[in-house]
Amino acid sequence: MNRRYPDKPMVGVAAVIFREDRVLLIKRGRPPAYGKWSLPGGLVELGESLKDALQREVFEEVGLEVRVQDLVAALDRVIRDPRNEIEYHYILLDFLCVAGRGEPVPASDVLACQFVSLSLLHEYGMTEGTEEVIRRVYERTRGQSVPVYDPLL
Repeated sequence: MNRRYPDKPMVGVAAVIFREDRVLLIKRGRPPAYGKWSLPGGLVELGESLKDALQREVFEEVGLEVRVQDLVAALDRVIRDPRNEIEYHYILLDFLCVAGRGEPVPASDVLACQFVSLSLLHEYGMTEGTEEVIRRVYERTRGQSVPVYDPLL
């Protein structure tokens, strides 16, 4: 199946990884959203579990092994072209993860990666909804009740 102009939605997974008050971001190296900052992750392959897909994608993109803890956000992403045709359609599932030791190193389709202070998120050109997801997940880790699915994100 083609990512562009698909005949059905594709399922993607992403990892929200905190170290104290910092979160791991990657700078995307291919469309959609080339050059924007986002969470590490990618598409689920046929026959792959969500957990396995997430662990594979994070390792491929930044070289970190992760332990998947919990589903923290579910997002709809429908991107239309100038003719209003659906160019991309993703169902994105974001998981809170804990990374093993070591520092992230960009690989695969990532231009850069780094742990970013939550106080500096506004300085990064992020994909739609990413900053809000990060802030909600951080609140959740601090005991706040936040929705997993918000159709407005």
